Amino acid sequence: MAEDSGDPNGDAPPDRGALIIEDRADTRAWLEGVVAEAFPGIAIATAASVRETRRFLEEHAAAPRFALKLAVVDLGLPDGSGVDLVREVAEGWPEALPVVATIYDDDAHLFDSLAAGAQGYLLKQEHPDTVADCLRRIERGEPPLSPSIARRLLDRLRPQPAPKPRDDAGLSPRETEVLTLIARGLSAPEAARLIGLQPQTVAGYVKVIYQKLHVSSRAEAVLAAQQRGLT
Repeated sequence: MAEDSGDPNGDAPPDRGALIIEDRADTRAWLEGVVAEAFPGIAIATAASVRETRRFLEEHAAAPRFALKLAVVDLGLPDGSGVDLVREVAEGWPEALPVVATIYDDDAHLFDSLAAGAQGYLLKQEHPDTVADCLRRIERGEPPLSPSIARRLLDRLRPQPAPKPRDDAGLSPRETEVLTLIARGLSAPEAARLIGLQPQTVAGYVKVIYQKLHVSSRAEAVLAAQQRGLT
């Protein structure tokens, strides 16, 4: 069962505490040290499984030992998923911040955890000082994220370039330009004036475009342009 560490003099329990959920004893001790370094004086309880965590939360709800402010959750527990515990803490303990501590740095684990309510995502392979520094950001109202995870989130939020128009007919850039103008309702002479070519030159382009697209009418050419994202 979970053990508490806090006030060494046995005085009134601290007003804030953390729950560390990790099945490996050595990693659990490592996380205790990191949390203690980040938040001096905080009370720490630990659990090694989903079952132990739920039992602790039930007992803590009946007789609180401290104000639960932080839950550090491993994802790969022996009897279930840490994502479920993240969700339970997020829904049942609104004053506590669920923060994942894991070896998994892939999108699936990251975004499943965030969707469940995780307010931070830390990688165990980071240096202890880095993890502690990330946790300290909580005091500044910032989400504790390992640097590589923060970069991953920024990459996902960065606008992606628009896909290039599909050109499976082998149209040249000039032919694509002419097709775009024709599809927008311009006549061949109007398109010629706009791009600075002779009308007969544009007419020649139109003929080649029809051949490459295997169409025989302006309506079919317009449809082909729409399928290629040109309108």
